[in-house]
Amino acid sequence: MFLKDKVALITGSGRGIGRDIALLFAKEGANVVICDVNLEAAESVAGEVKALGRESLSLKTDVTSSASVGEMVNKILDKFGKIDILVNNAGITRDGLLLRMAEADWDAVINVNLKGTFNVSKAVSKIMVKQRRGKIVNIASIIGIIGNAGQANYAASKAGIIGLTKSSAKELALRNICVNAIAPGFIQTDMTAKLPEDVKQKMLANIPLGKFGTAVDVAKTCLFLAGGDSDYITGQVIVVDGGMVM
Repeated sequence: MFLKDKVALITGSGRGIGRDIALLFAKEGANVVICDVNLEAAESVAGEVKALGRESLSLKTDVTSSASVGEMVNKILDKFGKIDILVNNAGITRDGLLLRMAEADWDAVINVNLKGTFNVSKAVSKIMVKQRRGKIVNIASIIGIIGNAGQANYAASKAGIIGLTKSSAKELALRNICVNAIAPGFIQTDMTAKLPEDVKQKMLANIPLGKFGTAVDVAKTCLFLAGGDSDYITGQVIVVDGGMVM
């Protein structure tokens, strides 16, 4: 059990990639905090964690609000007394071409994806600095590396997360805190399921391994970065994309 008795906070873990990360962490011995804007979804995943024999806490949190994040962290400390692992997974899309993109759609994506990662990282890193240990894993995207038409806001937010990851890693290294990012490629989730079939086929043609990734593929990489086997790795971006960016 790679994460035995560790306390892990995963944002946006009511569904999709976040849910799979939470369940894998629980199977590997972690007590998991399920944080999501959808409390019902968070409670459902927390129930699954408990069914695996681990403790869990489900919290409705708005990562764009520093006050909401602060309340979340206090509740976690009240229950567990520590936070060993943070996975910044919460994210949204509001796609549209740059020339027609509404300012509100730009702001929404930047606020949730980038500002949310900043807010939670800032609050949790204060705890980790006192503990003199910790692992932070930020979920970025290959879109933050290569860009994508119709996703200027999403690409900017994920590129920002990569920059935030590297800067945070340099600042926190002396306190034995490792900060890394994962950049998934085309992963089968509820979000990507909404894409037109012709778009999916074009994507598939650009993936050397010839298949789409799964949330479990991302979760396994996250497990590596959250556990002890990655103690000498920080400031890195691991691309999980079947070779697409290559």
